[in-house]
Amino acid sequence: MRERLLDRPGFGAGGLLDLSSSFRDLADLWLEDLEMRELSDGTKKNYRDDLRLRVRPQFEHFSLGELTTGRVEWFLRSERAVSFSRAHHSRTILNQLFGFALRHDAIPRNPVQGTSPLRRPKGERQALTVEQINAIRDAAGRWRTGPDVKGPKPDGQVRDIIEVLLGTALRIGECLALRVSDVEDGPSGMTISVTGTVVLRTGSGAVRQDHPKTEHSIRRIAVPDFAADVVRARLAGILTTDPGRTIFANRAGKPLSPFNVRRTFRAFLELADLAGEGITLRWYRRTGATVIARGASADAAATFLGHGSTAITEGHYIEPDRSVDRGPAGILERTLRRVNPDTSLLSTDDEAVDNPALDFLDEEDIEAA
Repeated sequence: MRERLLDRPGFGAGGLLDLSSSFRDLADLWLEDLEMRELSDGTKKNYRDDLRLRVRPQFEHFSLGELTTGRVEWFLRSERAVSFSRAHHSRTILNQLFGFALRHDAIPRNPVQGTSPLRRPKGERQALTVEQINAIRDAAGRWRTGPDVKGPKPDGQVRDIIEVLLGTALRIGECLALRVSDVEDGPSGMTISVTGTVVLRTGSGAVRQDHPKTEHSIRRIAVPDFAADVVRARLAGILTTDPGRTIFANRAGKPLSPFNVRRTFRAFLELADLAGEGITLRWYRRTGATVIARGASADAAATFLGHGSTAITEGHYIEPDRSVDRGPAGILERTLRRVNPDTSLLSTDDEAVDNPALDFLDEEDIEAA
């Protein structure tokens, strides 16, 4: 068997892997490669855990040549019987592993590509309702402000962060990476440039990384007035003239930790009696996508969220387009502003929140939500 595989054209030509290699060998090499990638420590840990707990035990006794689409399909079906999230995470890991093998000429095709698509169950909302938005806003304003609260009063940063997330649908790391120099404010309104993200590094804590997740994530977007007002207030309170200072920062002037922001957000949920709803900061991203997709189109939502092909890139030969579509910001303003919002786009009477065109959100990297 081994000799027949090695005789096949394109295989066994001195590479680290071939069709006779074990899945264990592939997993070990992929883990080595993972450590060299520019991902947050939390993302790497999630990848390692998903591989160790679910994927590796299922396939470790097979060679790469034995890992067929059918074998992967049945595994993903068994994962899907447990939960959509579990199947999605396992599929993501397998895609990365087999993509790595494909790039090293170890396999002729990625067996994950032929498997059945995973669909989020209808009714499994991950967009906020109007009632949830208002309850969290109220809780964020009340948190630790009572007369009996001991210690320093909150500085309101997390309260303002969720307002910015609501108006921009940014990833939390992108929001925390916003700098003074990323904001342009003029007669037609505010725009922000998304040029980086905040990640957690072992030994360094929260660090601003000078590029976001993907090339398409680099973008300029218009900001609705309700979120722009929050940004303006934050900018007015920044004493330093350093344009590279992040808008949201700790006492030392360094970027806030996503971990600490999520911890405070969970306290908001408890105060709002929403702790058992499974809500995370990522729900703000899907809420923005849902509102824009319903009010404009799924393509407009994808572009606004940094998944569209028209996102700004710094090409070598083409002058980047500096124009900004203010349409999505207008839709978000009408729907999510505090005073007299038109909440029809967040109605639960239709199934637009389950729009398959927004499945790109499910393909984003596995992160702590």
